Amino acid sequence: MKKRRFLSALGLIGLAAALLISGCSSQSSTQQGDKVELYMGYSSDPPTKKKMEEIIAKFEQSHPHIKIKTMTAPYDDFYQKLTTQIAAGNAPDLWQSDGTKVFGYAQRGAILDITDYVTKEISKEELNGLEFNKDSDGKYWGVPQGIQVGALFYNKDLFDKAGVPYPTADWTWDDLKAASVKLTLDANGKNADDPAFDKKSVKQYGFAFFGSSRGAFNILKAYGGGVLDPTLTKSIINSPENKKAVEWMVDGMQRKLFPNPADLKAFQSNFKAFLSGAVAMQIDIYAATTSMNGAGLNYDVAPMPKGPDGKRFAPVIANSWVINKKAEEEKVKAAKEWITYWTTSDEAQKEWTAVGEAIPVKKSVANSEMFLNPATKPENKKVFLDTLEFAGTIDTNAVFTEWVKVFTDNLAELFMDKYGTDEFITKTDEGIQKVLDDFFKKQ
Repeated sequence: MKKRRFLSALGLIGLAAALLISGCSSQSSTQQGDKVELYMGYSSDPPTKKKMEEIIAKFEQSHPHIKIKTMTAPYDDFYQKLTTQIAAGNAPDLWQSDGTKVFGYAQRGAILDITDYVTKEISKEELNGLEFNKDSDGKYWGVPQGIQVGALFYNKDLFDKAGVPYPTADWTWDDLKAASVKLTLDANGKNADDPAFDKKSVKQYGFAFFGSSRGAFNILKAYGGGVLDPTLTKSIINSPENKKAVEWMVDGMQRKLFPNPADLKAFQSNFKAFLSGAVAMQIDIYAATTSMNGAGLNYDVAPMPKGPDGKRFAPVIANSWVINKKAEEEKVKAAKEWITYWTTSDEAQKEWTAVGEAIPVKKSVANSEMFLNPATKPENKKVFLDTLEFAGTIDTNAVFTEWVKVFTDNLAELFMDKYGTDEFITKTDEGIQKVLDDFFKKQ
């Protein structure tokens, strides 16, 4: 808190004493009489909206000089409205950004560089995920609101029925494929190791992957490859490491160990394949535990498998508080007070943890019995915390949506045998680089 100005003029001593008695909160940077309205945005569903409103009310009680006005809506509606507001110049002073969008907002000039605030006032020793908002130039663009990190989810019942040992921290991607052979069943109950196995009538698959955070990107990284370079402006698809990873995936698709895009369509939603018990293993993030618990699934999680050279990778999405670059100075100060409150208040962190929406950003809460409680699934929640040690972002940038579309569309063609591996590598590398150049060369 800034020190209160010393009132030295004669006749104001009494007023100074009164102000000291009735003044602002210990966390305030503005005198009580200077009320600030902070315009905040966040996406929500009914449970998260209710909980956020409760946390905001408690913040306002301890920070009476700040009044928070909110803009909230379900995910898609929220970001559609936010995009319109940013273009019109009337976006919130502060908003909760999906972690996949933070660098995009930064590269488009929409949010404030908060490096000075982060390095001086935020303790990375006490927070999870702070470094995931630091770009290749060392600048920080957000402070985590909640962490999503990937793990290998597995259906314990399907493993038990097949007599296959559960995944361990020692598993490689080849171990996963070997287990998938035993866990993939046709309509007659034959597994993929049986000479009589019918690839045209698969009713249960060993492993599924799709999308960005749940998909092939993770396998490329584990094999030593990836999609973009550290500057996020150049494609690195055309590499020997990526080719090996792609060949590993294609082999699993051709043997029907993994459902291809057409197979997944039969489930109406990619997520329903695992939820329905038709897939034994899937890459997913912490937020998925809510729907899995709601479905009554008997499941647990294990670390992501290792690649050929022992490299392990898991996707991380650090949903974060970001500050509007156009916000007035007093609003910026108020926004920082909110962020400090969110990341340091045990009460706020525990309240949000109770929603089950994300891994807590405060390490002491994340490591507490409240979060790790083995009585609620998944039992091995510590996997998510341990995974943060080797997790990485999924090459998000200003054209993340566009390059992901090129990548996933071409993967679908590959997995449906319309492309060969070399053709996929060439077309994808060229397509992604064009997307990158169309944006970054105009900046």
